[in-house]
Amino acid sequence: MTRKYDYFIIFAEMRTGSNFLESNLDQFDGIKCYGEAFNPYFMVSPKQKELFGVSVKMRDADPMLLVQRMVEHAPGMPGFRFFSDHDPRVFEAAINDPRCAKVILTRNHVEAYVSRKIAWETDQWQLNDVKDARKIKARIEPEEFEKLFYRFKAFQLKIKHALQRTGQTAFYIDYEETQDLEFLNGLGCFLGVEGELTEFAGKFKKQNPEPLKDKVRNYDDLVEVVAKVDLWDLGRVPNFEPARPPAVPTYVHAGDTPLIFLPIKGGPEDRVRGWMQGFGETTAGFTQKTLRQWKRQHKGHRTFTVLRHPVARLHAAFCKHFLQDGPETFWEIKSALRENYDVPLPEHLPGDDWDRHAHRAAFLTFIDFVKKSQTGQSGIRVDASWATQSAVMQGFGQFMLPDHVLREDQLEAGLRNLAAEVGLDMPTLPVAEPDRPHALADIYDTEIETAVRGAYQRDYMMFGFGPWG
Repeated sequence: MTRKYDYFIIFAEMRTGSNFLESNLDQFDGIKCYGEAFNPYFMVSPKQKELFGVSVKMRDADPMLLVQRMVEHAPGMPGFRFFSDHDPRVFEAAINDPRCAKVILTRNHVEAYVSRKIAWETDQWQLNDVKDARKIKARIEPEEFEKLFYRFKAFQLKIKHALQRTGQTAFYIDYEETQDLEFLNGLGCFLGVEGELTEFAGKFKKQNPEPLKDKVRNYDDLVEVVAKVDLWDLGRVPNFEPARPPAVPTYVHAGDTPLIFLPIKGGPEDRVRGWMQGFGETTAGFTQKTLRQWKRQHKGHRTFTVLRHPVARLHAAFCKHFLQDGPETFWEIKSALRENYDVPLPEHLPGDDWDRHAHRAAFLTFIDFVKKSQTGQSGIRVDASWATQSAVMQGFGQFMLPDHVLREDQLEAGLRNLAAEVGLDMPTLPVAEPDRPHALADIYDTEIETAVRGAYQRDYMMFGFGPWG
């Protein structure tokens, strides 16, 4: 039978039963496990100095050399256990390798944590004979539990997302399921080996079979911290917004200064460009390659962006793209908003009857459209002018994150500090131009604030915005 996989990796954590699982997999003909082969502090076991001619030093220099030697020389298909703090280079290589079978071992987080605490206090990490069991009650530390919970959860999500992106599958098995021969034989089938297990390996015994309440000294603290954990992500703000590219060609620099401005559409771009013109002519049009070259040539460079309050930013985009006649007017989107989304925009330009009441009503309806757009309920693109600023910042991060994130309400002080940081005098900052045909202050109220907050929950949460003004 042709083997589908060359090797396998067991994603697990401490106290999830990985020793027990490995000892049973070793009973299959054609499988050989090599423990924590990529533990940063030892290889397989603390006493082992080399494996297949690869020393710990050689492994640390080139971890995939050890994988290659395993595949070439192991008596059967090799595998190893991998925890979230093991060599990340191995994770990246294995998770993207379709010839590597993925086994994901999980356990109730509370049980695993309590078992971990008991092991630390007794210095008994595995049990071969029940008569040697050391029994104590562990004292749990709430902050430590919470930190570990979210770290392990993040690692599991990282695995899941990587498998989804590459179109791979994995064999999921829980701690309790390792106690069932049918599950273990199913895992053997997944790995492509013939034969079945008829009994468990007798090497390891369950160490702490008692109920949790009998294993924890401060059980009430455990109950309290578990109740605090947001197990189902109830506080998560859903995000259906398309990912944004880094938009490197829009980055701006001026003269020979070591400054790069990363503009966020809808923000105070014109004011910042005007400020930068005090240093010389502003230009854009970088590629990732030319920007890297520029960075190498300008030592001590600084990059920055500017956040604007979501209400002010969305109102500026509304006026600029739908109530003006210019190169940045979105005529086709404007027509679609009028005909399909009931946004009461003027067919051409606002006339004498476009008072602040008409302006406010159209803006409120536009906010509702933007909210639908952000949640994937519109066929019209999520334009950069009304994309969330958090999505734009994530786009920046695909290439580089800005050194400084300034805020419009503190823009002059922020730019002054930035100029001083690179040894430049502070140019004049142009005065902000009010939106036309009506300023935001003429129409703003709590209804508008609430509507915008509903559309931009993520920005309000991520950047701590309060009410506008």
